[in-house]
Amino acid sequence: MKKKTTLKVGTYEKALEYQRIGNRAASQAQEENRHLGLPSIYWRNNKIIYEMPDGKVVIKENSQDNKKSEGKDAIKMFSEEEK
Repeated sequence: MKKKTTLKVGTYEKALEYQRIGNRAASQAQEENRHLGLPSIYWRNNKIIYEMPDGKVVIKENSQDNKKSEGKDAIKMFSEEEK
């Protein structure tokens, strides 16, 4: 049986502070990318996601994991409204 570990209040507060700093940095980087006309690139569910400056999202599936799509263009495009 695993023993539950408890965090000290200070440790929890520091973790929240680091999370806020990281979230703020990510938001600033996304805004800078939009301003420069560059896509923001993410990795989610084993897929590469490109968020374009105009709001479109391009999903590129990992071809190594999706064997049936070999030789085909596995890029799907859809606008932000279609999510």
